[in-house]
Amino acid sequence: MVCGGFFCTKNTLSALNVLYVLVSLLLIGVAAWGKWFGLVSSIRVVAGVIGVGVFLLLVAFVGLCGALKHNQVLLFFYMIILFLVFILQFSVSCACLAVNKDQQNRLLEIGWNKSNDTQRDIEKTLDCCGFSSVSYNGSCAASCVHRTPPSCETCASTIQQYAGTVLRFVGGIGLFFSFTEILGVWLAHRYRNLKNPHSNPGAFL
Repeated sequence: MVCGGFFCTKNTLSALNVLYVLVSLLLIGVAAWGKWFGLVSSIRVVAGVIGVGVFLLLVAFVGLCGALKHNQVLLFFYMIILFLVFILQFSVSCACLAVNKDQQNRLLEIGWNKSNDTQRDIEKTLDCCGFSSVSYNGSCAASCVHRTPPSCETCASTIQQYAGTVLRFVGGIGLFFSFTEILGVWLAHRYRNLKNPHSNPGAFL
């Protein structure tokens, strides 16, 4: 049987969705682990990561059920949802790879000002205080404020050392997975139009 046949396409589509299930469980597990051990205190960040994981799990479940049962309706909705996710993820990935340093600084400052919990997490993890200016007024969660004398760097200068690398990494990973999504759309479309050789010869596709 050639790889373009019914069973090869079915197995490839099923394997792709098993991969999505593993990735979604990894996202949920990492978010829960970070919250449990106090690495991330922001409920919004944890809820956002878990939400993405649950959404990916549901999409993978729909695709897996559609592949195993050769269900035309499930495969159709799977194609539509996955194509929309591809467009969104491809756009975000390209934006991450194309952003310059001035845009990075603006985005970092916007993210910094949105959540006090995120500020404390960053200060504690990177051992820095404030975004663009250091303040020793007691609100900083970094350990550097307890030194004698206190000596802390701004979080902007510390984050900027890693921001470009992180954005390129995130953009590259997102771009890679976006191509697996378009592969999933193509496989689902092809699989919908293939006839099961074990089915009734007189039945519809």
